[in-house]
Amino acid sequence: MALRFHQSRTVGAKVSSRSVSVPVVQVRSSSVVKQSPRLVQLSRCPATPVLSRSVKTHAGATVVAPAVRKYSMPGQSVEQLNVVYKFGGSSVRDAERMMEVADIICSFPQYLPCVVLSAMGKTTNLLLECGEMALKTPPSMIADLAPLKAVRQLHLETCDTLGVEAEVRAEVDKLLSELSQLLIGISIMQDLTLRAKDSLVSFGERLSTRIFASYLRTQGVAARQYDAMDLGLTTTDDFSNADVIYDESLPKIKAKLTRQPGSPKEVAIVTGFLGRGLQTGATTTLGRGGSDLTATVLGAALHLPEVQVWKDVDGVLTSDPRIVSNTLPVNELTFEEATELAYFGAQVLHPQAMQPAIRAGNMGVRVKNSYNRAAPGTIISAKRDMSATLVTSIVLKKDVTLVDIISTRMMGQYGFLARVFDEFRRCKMSVDVVATSEVSVSLTLDPKKLNDLEADMEMLRGDLNKIAQVSYRTGLCIVSLICNVEKTSHILQRAFSVFSREGIQVQMMSQGASKTNISLVVDGALGQRAVQVLHAEFFGAAGGPTGLKQLGH
Repeated sequence: MALRFHQSRTVGAKVSSRSVSVPVVQVRSSSVVKQSPRLVQLSRCPATPVLSRSVKTHAGATVVAPAVRKYSMPGQSVEQLNVVYKFGGSSVRDAERMMEVADIICSFPQYLPCVVLSAMGKTTNLLLECGEMALKTPPSMIADLAPLKAVRQLHLETCDTLGVEAEVRAEVDKLLSELSQLLIGISIMQDLTLRAKDSLVSFGERLSTRIFASYLRTQGVAARQYDAMDLGLTTTDDFSNADVIYDESLPKIKAKLTRQPGSPKEVAIVTGFLGRGLQTGATTTLGRGGSDLTATVLGAALHLPEVQVWKDVDGVLTSDPRIVSNTLPVNELTFEEATELAYFGAQVLHPQAMQPAIRAGNMGVRVKNSYNRAAPGTIISAKRDMSATLVTSIVLKKDVTLVDIISTRMMGQYGFLARVFDEFRRCKMSVDVVATSEVSVSLTLDPKKLNDLEADMEMLRGDLNKIAQVSYRTGLCIVSLICNVEKTSHILQRAFSVFSREGIQVQMMSQGASKTNISLVVDGALGQRAVQVLHAEFFGAAGGPTGLKQLGH
C-alpha cells in the first residue's frame, strides 16, 4: 500500500501539480500540513521533482519507492567542511526519515557539512538484546533470534526503499553476516564481555552511515562514509564507556577531514559513538548518547564555529516533557549549565559533549529539532547574560543511593575526607553530589555505574568501618535546579515553601561548585511530583509569563 503525495508549484499565474507514490510511513516532520489515511500534503522549499518506481524488498514484497529526488550539493561556495550536524537514532529510524535528513542537510547551501549519525531507531537496543539472547541460544539457532531478524529486515528494506548502490548493498549484506558470526561466537564461548558488546553495537552506526552516504550519492550529492575509529578517534580502553584521548585524536581527525587542493568536495558521513582503544586497537564506545560527543570532537578538531545536534525535541526544555506536560524551550545555555543538565538527568545531550567545545574555546553547540527545522533550538556557548535568569531547567535523576558516613573519632583531624574518597576510588564507585560537616559526609552514588550495590557497599565498609559508621538508603532521587545560584536564597525560599505545602521532605541538599546547580535529594516516589510543583512555581502552571520572563524570551 502506498500514499499519494501531491506536489504543487506555482509558475507565473498558473499552478502545476502532480502526484507521486512513496511507501506508507508515519511522518512527524514540521513540513506536514495535513495528514489523513489517504493524503499527506508536503511543503518543500524548493520543490524537488520526485519520480516513483516499484522495487521488491529482500522479503519479496513490492513497494513503490522514490527513484529520483535530486538534491543540490551543499557547500559549493566553500572549500572546507564548515559545520558538523549530528542526527540521532529517531531522526534516521527508517527510509523516510533518512530522506528528510538528506533534505535538511541540503537545505543550507552555505554549509559543507560533516554529518554524524547514530544507529537507526532502536537498533542499539536490539543488538544488545541479541547479545544477551545469544548466551542462551545454540549456535545453530542464532539466525532465528527475533531481534537479529528485526535488525536485518530494517536495514535491508531501507536499502531497497532508498535504492542504494549495488556495492553498498553487498557491503550491508557482509556486515549483517559478520554480525551473525559474532553472535555465534558469543553463543559458543558463553561469554559476553564489554569488549564484545562494543563490537556488537558498533554494527548499528556502521550500517546506518553506509546506507545514508550511498543514498546521497544516488541523489546527486557527493558523499563519503567514514568509521570514526579510522579517522583517528582514539580512546581509553574502558569498553562501553571510553574517554576520548584528545591529544591523540584531534590532529589525526583534522588531517583526515581537511580537503586537499584538487580533491573533490564531499559531504562526510561519520559513525557516531565509536572509537578505537589506544592500547588494544579494538573498537570502543563512548557510552549511550556518545554520538553527541563524536560530533563535538569533530567540530573541535576542525576548529569550526558551530556544531548542530539535531534531536526530536525543540532544543533543551525547562524539564522532561514526559514528566511536565507544559515545558518551554530554552533559548540559551552555558557549557556549564548544559553539562550539569546532562549529568543530572536530561536526555538531550551526552554529559561529556561539552568538553571538546570548552577546549576549543570559541565553538558553539546548537540543539535543533529534525522534526521541526523551523524551531530556533537552543544555542550553547561559553557565556551568557544571567541577570534576568532565575531557574533555567529542572531535571530528575532516579534510583539514587544515599550514603551517610559519620565519625566522631575524626573530629578536628586532618585527612578524614581524603581517606573517605580514597575508599570510593579503590571501590571504583562514582559519586554524584556531596554534603559535608565536621564529623560526617553524605553523598549519592551514580546509579548507572553500580554493578552490584550490596557487594560494592560491603567492600566500601571494609576499611571505612575502622574510622566511621557507614549506612545507606536506596530508592531516592535527585531533583536538580539548573539556575542562577547568585539568587540561591530566593530560589530555596520558594522551593522549600512549595515542598512544605506538598509534604515533600528533603533528605539532603548540595550546591554545585559550578554555581549553576542546586540538588535536592527526595524520596523516589515523590520525585516526579517534586519536579511538577517546582516547574509550576518557577515557570507558571501553564508555562506562562513567569517562566518566559525568567528565560529572557
